[in-house]
Amino acid sequence: MAMITSTPKIQINDDDSGIESLKNTLREDLTLTEQSFTGFASSPFGKGDATFNENLLSLYVCDDGKVQVHRVLAQLKKNGIRPFQDPRLADMMNLLSIDPAGLTIPSEIGVKKVMERGEFLRASSSCAEVLNAALSANMVIPDFHSFCEKIKKIYEDMKDIKGGKNADYIPQLSRVNPDFWGISVCTVDGQRFSIGDTTIPFCIQSCSKALNYAMNVAEHGPDLVHRHLGKEPSGVGFNQIGLDKNGLPHNPMINPGAISCCSVIKKEWSLADRFDYTTEEYKKMAGGEFIGFSNATFLSEKSEADRNFAIGYYLKEHGVFPENTNLHETLDLYFQLCSVEATADSAAVISATLANGGVCPTTKEVCVTPDAVRNTLSLMFSCGMYDYSGEWSFEVGVPAKSGVAGSIFMVIPDVMGICVWSPPLDELGNSFKGIEFAKRLVGEFSFHPFDIFQSDNEKVDPRRNQRFESKEIQILNLISAANNNDMVLLTKYFEIGIDFNMSDYDQRTPLHLAAGAGNTQVVKFLVDKAKVKVNPIDRMNSTPMDDAKSSGVQEVIDFLKKKGAKSGADLVIEAAVQY
Repeated sequence: MAMITSTPKIQINDDDSGIESLKNTLREDLTLTEQSFTGFASSPFGKGDATFNENLLSLYVCDDGKVQVHRVLAQLKKNGIRPFQDPRLADMMNLLSIDPAGLTIPSEIGVKKVMERGEFLRASSSCAEVLNAALSANMVIPDFHSFCEKIKKIYEDMKDIKGGKNADYIPQLSRVNPDFWGISVCTVDGQRFSIGDTTIPFCIQSCSKALNYAMNVAEHGPDLVHRHLGKEPSGVGFNQIGLDKNGLPHNPMINPGAISCCSVIKKEWSLADRFDYTTEEYKKMAGGEFIGFSNATFLSEKSEADRNFAIGYYLKEHGVFPENTNLHETLDLYFQLCSVEATADSAAVISATLANGGVCPTTKEVCVTPDAVRNTLSLMFSCGMYDYSGEWSFEVGVPAKSGVAGSIFMVIPDVMGICVWSPPLDELGNSFKGIEFAKRLVGEFSFHPFDIFQSDNEKVDPRRNQRFESKEIQILNLISAANNNDMVLLTKYFEIGIDFNMSDYDQRTPLHLAAGAGNTQVVKFLVDKAKVKVNPIDRMNSTPMDDAKSSGVQEVIDFLKKKGAKSGADLVIEAAVQY
């Protein structure tokens, strides 16, 4: 299992008391059931109906009782929450600002470093549930830091890979820098990670097809929508002229079906209002993040649209469209929506909204219905990657939609959305690097839905949470964390009531390892917070005091001595005298 190796310095007060009561409280706050844990992914974070877990807060309190705000924010960022961008934390961040009236968006230097406990609790009341989950790593990816490090390695390993070429049938797309390369992740809990060119706008092109279909099904239901398009992979090119056995476009992920889908969007409205409505819906799915429009690309698309006009007239001839459809306005809307711009960051949130059943993770706004998401992901899985769709389902196994500007929207249901962007395309019209990234992603993580059947599967499942680990895994991780001064993992285990007196095969406890490594902070945490026994004896008759003396760290030796710790030899002598 991946371990957390970085070590934030957490203040532990020597005068803490009532630990057993505290542990009981934590058990009540963090119920040890899988249902409780998975509930975090769908809970309405940021509603203001929860209070900050003061036991968690105590880990960030100075000796003078004030909260170290900068350390709280640093831990949030490490666990994937972006305090200065996350809408759920906006009210809190304004209250943390030194000059809230003068700052529209608080910046790092404009935030108070410390606050009185009561003042901080009041400031954080609107987002307490997010803070509780994030600071205790009780989110869909518990060890988000390690997960991101693996994504970063894939990104770096692929950075210099060359292959494919930009789409050239649209001049604007052919001029985009082919070296642009970005990956953005957003989980269903709003954990974020970005690397590379993730803030540069690109046209979403065919990725709009999945969104338009989801919106239509959410509004009209599948029966009405599928009067005008089918549900089957076509087996032919994305811009082929043809219909299925029922006289309908095969599916909404290729041009005929996408054009038909556009004919359903608010068909009684004016073209301008239809465009505004659709882009506003995109923006909701993106959590209010960047959604733009490239008029140059729209004009270029329209000027090179002979094939799409032919498809449109073919569909009209065969009675595919709703009654009284204006073909030219429908095609204009189709070209416009292909020319909508996003960034990898905003597109990752859109993908995460689909992964979260239609609820935007960062705003908690319901954007599309769960039924619409189910249908959309089914068609993305079977038809979303042009003529590579079957192989994609086999090799990668997650719903996705690609666009000829080089983006791929990937959806890992109930886990995360990912957008990868690299303009050069392979021979089938998919991002060359995007395909390779997806293969490496599922080679590293258990995201393929059928990985569960591989008994020798060595992939990492980043969704695993420590509360469901075996005791053997728990003690291995505890000992490793104590030896490596990993307060993050130790704190996480403490919060869920793990027994810190557990020992390995040699009867060595976390306190043995922490003392032997000279980790004063961990030793104090184990003794004062976790209330471990100070004189456990291992198979070699050594105690933590013996290990501390071996380390030579006088502060650890003095602390343990003050707490009544003794050497193994002293305990043997005492036992002999008593006997």
